Amino acid sequence: MDLDFVQLGDTGLQTSEIQFGTWRFGKETEEGNVEIDEERAHELLDAYAGHGGRFVDTADVYGGGACEEWIGDWLADRDREEYTVASKIYWQTREGDPNSRGTNRKNLRHRLDALLDRLGTDYVDVLYIHRWDDRTPARETMKTLNGFVEDGRVHYLGASTLVPNEWKVARANEVAVREGWEPFTVAQPRYNLVDREVEGGYLDMTDHYGMAVCPWSPLGQGFLTGKYTREGGLTGESRAAEDSRFREAYLTEENFDVLDVVAEVAEEVGGTVAQTAIAYHLAHDSVTAPIVGARTVDQLEENLGAAAVDLSDEQVERLREAKGGPYSHL
Repeated sequence: MDLDFVQLGDTGLQTSEIQFGTWRFGKETEEGNVEIDEERAHELLDAYAGHGGRFVDTADVYGGGACEEWIGDWLADRDREEYTVASKIYWQTREGDPNSRGTNRKNLRHRLDALLDRLGTDYVDVLYIHRWDDRTPARETMKTLNGFVEDGRVHYLGASTLVPNEWKVARANEVAVREGWEPFTVAQPRYNLVDREVEGGYLDMTDHYGMAVCPWSPLGQGFLTGKYTREGGLTGESRAAEDSRFREAYLTEENFDVLDVVAEVAEEVGGTVAQTAIAYHLAHDSVTAPIVGARTVDQLEENLGAAAVDLSDEQVERLREAKGGPYSHL
């Protein structure tokens, strides 16, 4: 099973229909355990590429920078031009230095140089702002980012977010268009069948600007894999056992009701719960390509198998209605 390519929004770039997210590379849990080490990271990248995957998503803070270094080492043995690499800039990297956070010109320029060095490449295909910086004027951010595109170190610009911020992205794009600069052409919001904050204004905004939408956490940090149940409790090996915020955000009666519907549809289509949750994004008119991650090769291959799951319009609607979005009254 090889992944197909889809167009990245209104750009001329083609992207894998499922992108590979590397946020777990080098990540430490609350208990101090490393989720994925370098050896396994390369095994996962090999598996993704073996199924035709060509879009690798990272950030300069993942694993304290180790994630980009591991990807760079992996790319060094391959044809860089065959792969599309995205990274992100925002979070503070030097304690006590307020200028090492956000999207001010000084920080953006320094951080881009550093991440390109770690990746061992001359350019990134997509550069995201990891979050919105309210302290830096949109004009300063967009002019700086446009310079990166003009000098060839960045091909396309993206905006990642947790909380919907459509009016800020729209304002920045209007500034860019007015000045003849490169606008944001890719959006990376959190979106899945239980986290529905972007429904409404945010997705309307991306549709209006022809922006690609590449959601992170399409499985709700693992909740939509089906491994958590109302009755099963928590095991020492589960993510929830080590993350109190996960328990509070996801292990709710309302979300388990959604999971019941996903499981019903999964049985109908002959897929797993995780594949069905990801397939919802593949069938979504406003979604370009979801970003999936995994701890093991088996998990990754299961997630990529979502590309072979076909959902009917009725099944898509049933999944959509399993939990009302925050704008369902409009």
